[in-house]
Amino acid sequence: MNQHDLPDPQTHVTEFEDLGGHTIEELSDYLDAGRTPVDASIEGSPGCRIALDALTRLRELTPELLAADTSAEPEPDDTWVQSILAGITLDARAGRRIPLPAPALEADLGITEGAVRGVIRAAEHTVPGVVIGKCRFDGDVTVPGEPVRIRVDVSVPYGEPIPDLADRLRTEISARVMTHTTLNVTGIDITVHDIQQLRNLTEGNR
Repeated sequence: MNQHDLPDPQTHVTEFEDLGGHTIEELSDYLDAGRTPVDASIEGSPGCRIALDALTRLRELTPELLAADTSAEPEPDDTWVQSILAGITLDARAGRRIPLPAPALEADLGITEGAVRGVIRAAEHTVPGVVIGKCRFDGDVTVPGEPVRIRVDVSVPYGEPIPDLADRLRTEISARVMTHTTLNVTGIDITVHDIQQLRNLTEGNR
């Protein structure tokens, strides 16, 4: 596996029309090429840009970590990498429209679920080693003031206190959602689905 190889998601991850007819594999190839020549159909798609940002974050993980995880699991759809890819594809889906307060009565403003998922996923940058997989909203986000609960699946690094990581991520997600939306968030549930075995990699390199 080279630095930019990812498990083939096409048979394991559902594609959405919000990717502008592209697949996650095509977007990965586009990143390999340095996003050149510029593909207007990709760069002009909000869903593709969300997916590209998430793929770029995923590639910040070391190649050794990706290789160790995928080689340890016989079924690709059981790896944490596949769960992250599934989450990236979900992020790219526009989903429901979340209304925003308008400065004028005649204005009609809103933000998509996909865009808010992108805001939530960006919170992982502030907690080193944590990678967000799937993100879901429980509640009717289309009705202002309705209670909404955010549920996030994450992968965390080995050796770090999980409660501390979860608290830091929850605080960051809350701050970002409050800044960009008027959602009435009643709770943020964080479920750890995978632990990255960084210690094993270190021992293997001795």
